[in-house]
Amino acid sequence: MPSNVEQLVREGTARLLGRAEEARALAPETVVPRVRATLEKYLLRHRADASTREIVEFLDALHADELLLVVACERGDEPAWDDLMGQFKATVLSAARGASAGEAEAEELAQSVWAELYGLRVREDGSRAGKLAYYSGCGSLGGWLRAVVGQLAVDRHRRTSKLVQTEDASDFDRAAAVAHEGWRPNAPPDPETALAESEAARAVEKALAQSIGELEDEDRLLVRLYYFDGLRLKEAGAVLGVHEATASRRLTRLHGEIRRRVEAILTGERNWTREETARTLAEVARSQTDADLHSMLAAEVSGGEKREELYE
Repeated sequence: MPSNVEQLVREGTARLLGRAEEARALAPETVVPRVRATLEKYLLRHRADASTREIVEFLDALHADELLLVVACERGDEPAWDDLMGQFKATVLSAARGASAGEAEAEELAQSVWAELYGLRVREDGSRAGKLAYYSGCGSLGGWLRAVVGQLAVDRHRRTSKLVQTEDASDFDRAAAVAHEGWRPNAPPDPETALAESEAARAVEKALAQSIGELEDEDRLLVRLYYFDGLRLKEAGAVLGVHEATASRRLTRLHGEIRRRVEAILTGERNWTREETARTLAEVARSQTDADLHSMLAAEVSGGEKREELYE
């Protein structure tokens, strides 16, 4: 890591303010902490040896106007809030309609999104703890807002689905029968083999979680909607505001991208050989069902603090 990172951050912030159409009267010292945090989290955390050129290119790729708009909103700038609502109200409502059964439900979801963005809680310093704090500027604000809508819709579905109970004993029996259909007992492996397989599975699961966590907001949401929440491509596409065919092409691309990231983590960080990596992934692919994949993704987003990462 270059020794002059702080200087690069300050210079990058100055350029960001200079190329924005509307700097919103924000002083450099107000924006520097946000730019520094974004750099550390999205580049230096994964590339501690990033060169000066890479850092400069990263900072110059940030969405200047949208990041400054969000920072101004966080500081309580009412005109900025008016601009945010004016520019993205239709985007939020459109995404809410795609994730809701009717207009009334969509409007309620959209209102919940704006409340979450504004902040329902107040920190010790008096500032509001809103979801806007998770916008990094790395991607478009519109895409990030659609991801927020999608996650809040998923959370709402989880809360309501917990209220649905199996009331008929025959329904419960049928559910159990479906869950165990085709199941056959297997001879348990010897302890050493079981331990090795368990360690390998955990390594793959951790690499998968890290790979998914590093995806762009919309890509990460698509993976979760399709694999974890069980939405069809048409439904997942509606949440993202894209056609089913577009969602299908994007998911196909993500398959390869996630696979490459997992392989890179296992060979680079865990020092597995390429042969060992290929063999283990093949074994996992043969042994895992869709339900198992759901469980792996669920473990990656379990807990409030982990689920918050979607907004980042």
